[in-house]
Amino acid sequence: MKSPEAMAGMGRGVITLRFNQDQGCFTCCMETGLRIYNVEPLVEKAHFDYDLMGSLKHCEMLHRTNIFAVIGGGAKPKFADNTVLIYDDIEKRFILELIFTSPVKAVRLRRDRIIVATMNQVNVFSFPAPAQLLLTLQTRLNPLGLCEVTPIMTAERHLLAFPGHKLGSVQLVDLLNTEAGTSTAPVTVNAHNGELACIALNQQGTMVATASCKGTLIRVWDTVRRNRLVELRRGSDPATLYCINFSQDSDYMCCSSDKGTVHIFALKETRLNKRSSFSKMGFLGNYVESQWALANFTVPPECACVCGFGSSKSVIAICLDGTFHKYVFTADGNCNRESFDVFLNVCDDEDY
Repeated sequence: MKSPEAMAGMGRGVITLRFNQDQGCFTCCMETGLRIYNVEPLVEKAHFDYDLMGSLKHCEMLHRTNIFAVIGGGAKPKFADNTVLIYDDIEKRFILELIFTSPVKAVRLRRDRIIVATMNQVNVFSFPAPAQLLLTLQTRLNPLGLCEVTPIMTAERHLLAFPGHKLGSVQLVDLLNTEAGTSTAPVTVNAHNGELACIALNQQGTMVATASCKGTLIRVWDTVRRNRLVELRRGSDPATLYCINFSQDSDYMCCSSDKGTVHIFALKETRLNKRSSFSKMGFLGNYVESQWALANFTVPPECACVCGFGSSKSVIAICLDGTFHKYVFTADGNCNRESFDVFLNVCDDEDY
């Protein structure tokens, strides 16, 4: 299975793209450093050159604050891939370094926690000070660094989600029960028969969405009862899913794949999702019983992208080729492009 960074050669030196917790900003990790953008309006908010950051494979913002975490990667990294560094843009310096015995695959930030995923572990640290290791959880091999955390402190449930030991399963851990010296027992959701490709949590921590490496189905689960709420069909042909995101109010969900296509599903009013014309013929099985996307669009570059929700029923797609796309959708399934822009101008980048 390919990861987004495996397709970086398609873009302008872009390695990874990632939204912040409210999908109002995004980070662009590059061979030449790091850039941070506001989404609406599309404006570059920060620019860190190669001399400071080197090439980076991952950046995680802490909401819209001056704090973010980075992991070295790409062609010419300045930092080892087993290290997470926390940078303070007000103090203009790195304020914390966490070193592990194996390469770091992902990092997630909350206002009270740092979560770091390696190939077969998820580590939970207190934050901001002191950064004390609270918990280490074993996982099955996790080369994509899949782990997600409830982002807001006022959420109904404060959860950490990551791959379980069983193939296709997700484990959920209560983050409010991770103080040093205490133990917490993860609960398991048996989500798919194949390896997981994506995990997403909604803002309140009440729902978790999962997709397998086949990329045809997305399943949404109740995190309290651990029952399946809805099964959503992206398509019938296999695809590599790069991103799943809930809207802020959890009324909708979007996903993007290596085909450059973004699908939008209704979660609150699932009747809005499309059904197969053969759905009443039960003997045809699950294929026709699944709900299909309310709306979808394909970005013109037809390359890998990440997607998130903007204002007024809009979806933002940010592509590895440096282009920005905004589409507006309606309840009846119409979807129209509202804006197109190029967020990444590399002409002013210095050689590195």
